[in-house]
Amino acid sequence: MSTAIYTSKLTKQYGDLVVVDGLDLDIATGEIFGLLGPNGAGKTTTILMLLGLTDPSAGSMEVLGMDPRRNPLEVKRRVGYLPDAVGFYDDLSGRQNLRFTARLNHVPDADRRIDELLEEVGLAAAGDQRTGEYSRGMKQRLGLADALVKDPSILILDEPTTAIDPEGVAEILDMIRSLARERDVTVLLSSHLLNQVQAVCDRVAVFVAGSVVAQGTPHELAAQQEGNVRVEFRFAEGTDSALDRLERIASVGDVVEGTAPDSWVALVEMGAIPDTVNELVEAGVKLTGVRRLDEDLDAVYRRYFEKREAVV
Repeated sequence: MSTAIYTSKLTKQYGDLVVVDGLDLDIATGEIFGLLGPNGAGKTTTILMLLGLTDPSAGSMEVLGMDPRRNPLEVKRRVGYLPDAVGFYDDLSGRQNLRFTARLNHVPDADRRIDELLEEVGLAAAGDQRTGEYSRGMKQRLGLADALVKDPSILILDEPTTAIDPEGVAEILDMIRSLARERDVTVLLSSHLLNQVQAVCDRVAVFVAGSVVAQGTPHELAAQQEGNVRVEFRFAEGTDSALDRLERIASVGDVVEGTAPDSWVALVEMGAIPDTVNELVEAGVKLTGVRRLDEDLDAVYRRYFEKREAVV
């Protein structure tokens, strides 16, 4: 699989302040990749470097095989960008704003393409309405259409659901998923909202204080954690005696009742799951299932963030 975005030791520094610190990324073509971190972590600065809008202090980067510093216009032509605060001409209609972008980028057959995009983002009925009358959610959807007018190979979205109601958030996320798959577009999504990144992204980089402290799929990030993991045990019979035996195993911590019948969820030391199962079986406990429960990104992120804060 080819690489869409690549950075090596990418760094941005303002005086003594290091905003992005030695960033290494390798984002595959067609991937939906998330930059996850709190506001001020360096996500937007990273995006600006990738777009050629600010120069790095050190390191290297490639976007579609090009250095944004040497080929800024070509990179911008092939990359669609939706900033966190979308700016449109309020006195123009949604259609007119898209037509303006299309003309700037010399898009052929622009009117047909604009009609298609307005339909895709659910604004066909509002296309001739003044943009100043749009809600925040409508402007974000128009922003998606605007970023797609030039038929980009990469779509960069910076906090695309800021200040949108829950229903609008769900619509935006659905659109991102479908647009990425149907158009085979690589998506770089920057967000501080954990559940949204988990719902959309194939892989995630956890960004804290200018550095990526972890990178991988949500499952891989959970698997990399040190300490205890949550494991669901299902018992065939004799639940009380089986539970008593489970709670007396040294590698097992807190145990709570599971959601399935005759199931219990225990905190088990990392790497001790096979030994725990063996000890239960040798004690005569009959198991019908053992399943590790992955942490969601909220728990994973909090662990990495707490570790980093402790070091700082």
